[in-house]
Amino acid sequence: MPAPADPAELEREAGLAGLFELHYSSMLRLAVLLGADDPENVVAEAYYQIYRKWRRLRDTEAAEAYLRSTVCNLTRMRIRHLQVARKHVENPPEETVVSAESAALLRDDQRVLIDALQQLPARQREALVLRHWLGLKEGEIAAAMGISSGSVKTHTARGLAALTQAMEARR
Repeated sequence: MPAPADPAELEREAGLAGLFELHYSSMLRLAVLLGADDPENVVAEAYYQIYRKWRRLRDTEAAEAYLRSTVCNLTRMRIRHLQVARKHVENPPEETVVSAESAALLRDDQRVLIDALQQLPARQREALVLRHWLGLKEGEIAAAMGISSGSVKTHTARGLAALTQAMEARR
């Protein structure tokens, strides 16, 4: 006779299934916009991490914010790793290859903006994506990025100025 299911495990499974259904595509878009070279793997890793830590979440309502900050952190770590790895390659790749999934998420009219966005420093890009694509408030952005609200304001202002300048230069 099978053992009765653990209620906490059933709650975790149901909570994660709902979280996945509601937020997978937005987390995938976030990873793409932040410059992840493998956004699907970043999001999968983020879901795995929240799965492991589900019982320690103080508030399951905060799971979306935890997931968002995990995607930001994982993307940042992977970009740093790739930068270090590319420094040690004799012939670094000339051109970045965009995955089919990434290309499908972006319409043609967004490509110029995304190219300009990718040229920004990582923290400025993160702040702008979280603010303008996800519509987060300053405090939420600060929590997701692990920085102060003042730093969020600085990164957002500088990022907007640089993005505006880059877009005007392309005209």
